[in-house]
Amino acid sequence: MARPSYIRAGYVPLLDGAVLIAAAHKGFAEERGISLVLQRETSWATVRDRIGVGQLDCAHMLAPMPIAANLGLGPLPVPMLAPMVLALGGNGVTVSNTVAEAMDQLGPAGYDAHPASAGQALAAVVRRRGEAGGAPLRLAVVHPHSSHNYDLRYWLAACGIVPEKDVEITVVPPPLMPDALAGGGIDGFCAGEPWGTIAVQRGAGRIVTSRAEIWRRGPEKVLGVRKAFAEENPETLANLLRALGDAAAWCSEPENFPELAGLLAGPERLDVAQAALMPGLTGRLETAPGQSRAVADFMVFAGSGANRPDPGHGRWLYRQMARWGDAPLSDEGLRIAGDTFSPQLFDAAMGTVGDAGAAAATGDAGDRPAGLFDAQG
Repeated sequence: MARPSYIRAGYVPLLDGAVLIAAAHKGFAEERGISLVLQRETSWATVRDRIGVGQLDCAHMLAPMPIAANLGLGPLPVPMLAPMVLALGGNGVTVSNTVAEAMDQLGPAGYDAHPASAGQALAAVVRRRGEAGGAPLRLAVVHPHSSHNYDLRYWLAACGIVPEKDVEITVVPPPLMPDALAGGGIDGFCAGEPWGTIAVQRGAGRIVTSRAEIWRRGPEKVLGVRKAFAEENPETLANLLRALGDAAAWCSEPENFPELAGLLAGPERLDVAQAALMPGLTGRLETAPGQSRAVADFMVFAGSGANRPDPGHGRWLYRQMARWGDAPLSDEGLRIAGDTFSPQLFDAAMGTVGDAGAAAATGDAGDRPAGLFDAQG
């Protein structure tokens, strides 16, 4: 019997790490001949650096991170691929009780039903604060090259709030967000579950909108793989993708949510209460103590092509990086971003067929994806 292929994979303790964790601990990797060894990291910067020095072969990654690495951004960049999407959505925007109460006073009734009205309420708070001579609100994201950062900025700008002028944006590791909010170090944050729910359950803040509403079915986490590892171990990577596909299908079944929450809650994984994980899994968010709201497609692990990388999504993320000054916009950059999200390896592993020309497109139409909250028509 052949020895299992050994793969070192990193993850950050978040609900959307479920597919990787389930693959390792529910036997999906073993069934595909993979010995999947997981390493929990405290921050995305640590994941980036350990990938960079070769201590990890792959990782649960923020969708823009492999693009940033291929553009040579940040320390220790190495060529990367994103051959599979691990989760769509899953983030929430949580604000302090003080900010939420001000939004209640100045915003439209029921503002949290739509990102536009939630943004209108927050914009009113920002204006009132500026008129009173107060310091700008400080909002936290998990990493500069993150969907959290770019989605938050997109939402703020679309609602008339200028990032870095009207509000300050800083970086805080996800597990520290609730404490930073409770302690007054930040006025709000955009982070993946369960950290918004935990902030609410601790009485530190309220969830006012979500990534699934700002960009419905947008890629949030991907499998980031060192390109050298992919080239040297093509069959091992294909088997890993198949194992992750099996795990994603299992994670997406509602009858498995209680078991999945129990698996993730353990001290060696997320180290949180199981009850803090169920709102994100079910999509019925606890937005304030005693209040909940159902969000369609809040977190998607599988189904309707959720796991297949889309080069257009890669180019859109790159355009956001360029918009906010993280990279110059160029045709070469668009090509790199599209290639990073090429579905070629995914299709080969899964036997799927897609648009062969998508990765080669230049994105002249702007690559504006479906599902943005401010889409016209």
